[in-house]
Amino acid sequence: MTIRHHFSDALLMAYAAGTLPEAFALVAATHLSLCDECRAALAAFEAVGGAVLDTTDAEPMGAHCLADTLERLDTPTEGRAERTRSAPEPRRGVLPAPLQDYIGGDLDQVKWRPIGMGVRQAILPTSGGGTVRLLHIPAGQSVPDHGHRGLELTLVLQGAFRDDTARFGPGDVEIATEELEHTPVAEAGQDCICLAATDARLRFNSLIPRLAQPFLRI
Repeated sequence: MTIRHHFSDALLMAYAAGTLPEAFALVAATHLSLCDECRAALAAFEAVGGAVLDTTDAEPMGAHCLADTLERLDTPTEGRAERTRSAPEPRRGVLPAPLQDYIGGDLDQVKWRPIGMGVRQAILPTSGGGTVRLLHIPAGQSVPDHGHRGLELTLVLQGAFRDDTARFGPGDVEIATEELEHTPVAEAGQDCICLAATDARLRFNSLIPRLAQPFLRI
């Protein structure tokens, strides 16, 4: 697998700091499990962060800090997107290990819903801002022309798609901002499966997708 499109430094630093919403953190963890280059960059950012902490003056702890910390450790966290620091053990299937851990299995555990033109989606439960979904796009099929009202991260897990900017294959991530309008098209030969996270609704240019948008939560 040759990965040509990676996470930006800004997104990796936010991931290292734990400030990404769960939806985006899941995409990051999944990409990191596939990408040696981004794992190395993440380790460097974390080393810098650790060095900064070492040079920061310590603040006195309150009387109840230890008790509060122990209580938090006993409380289940809302988010389920775990970080990946090193390459996970290989598993069979299409979905990488962090995503399999998140949904409890591979593609046979995904509850797909049709959204038109043969495209299917499965919205994954997350907390905080943002929405993340698996998309299954038939080979040769296009997604309606659209723009963005915020940030969208799309990670290819199987197959490939093209738009006006580039080709995105397995492991590649497209970072789409408000400036991008495109019509992604799945390549012929193999259905395209992607993991996509957004923090705002898409901006469709044609009427039918706009009418269906509230029901499909896109």
